[in-house]
Amino acid sequence: MRIGYIVGSLAQNSINRRLARALSTLAPEGVEFFEIGIGDLPLYSWDFDADYPAAALDFKETVSGADAILFVTPEYSRSIPAALKNAIEWGARPWGQAVWGGVPAAVIGTSPGGTGTAMAQQHLRNILAHLDMKTMGQPESFIQAREGAIADSGEIQDETLLPVLQGFVDALVAHVDANARVSA
Repeated sequence: MRIGYIVGSLAQNSINRRLARALSTLAPEGVEFFEIGIGDLPLYSWDFDADYPAAALDFKETVSGADAILFVTPEYSRSIPAALKNAIEWGARPWGQAVWGGVPAAVIGTSPGGTGTAMAQQHLRNILAHLDMKTMGQPESFIQAREGAIADSGEIQDETLLPVLQGFVDALVAHVDANARVSA
């Protein structure tokens, strides 16, 4: 099983990228997590629909090669980051050639605030529903980023966080098993 994760932040030292690495360390044998980068995508415009740029074609091909997509998003101004929305649009276009429909998905995120990324996750879930992704409903995980909880390498250093993240990964793997992508 290959689970591609998209980190909504473009920051190299993103706490959400750190969270994604932590989740990947909890995967059972036979499950691979890999990052699908969004930093090289230009701003989407329908002007590109007739001649997609290489970065967008590569992005869509990588998404298509995943068994599921995990969106790991920060919260910017009570919603998802513009870079993440841009990547979603590239994957949804041109009309009739979207890579999202029927794909198992999950949403998680972290931020320093007490509510984690609750608003961003809700907005993202609405978008994913429109795109017909099979989005995992539970558990919802709104992770408050705390200094030292997760190392840059992804090592979970806060023992109280470990069962929360392990439960999320276990549920994600079960969700992907139950909702395997159907090939055309």
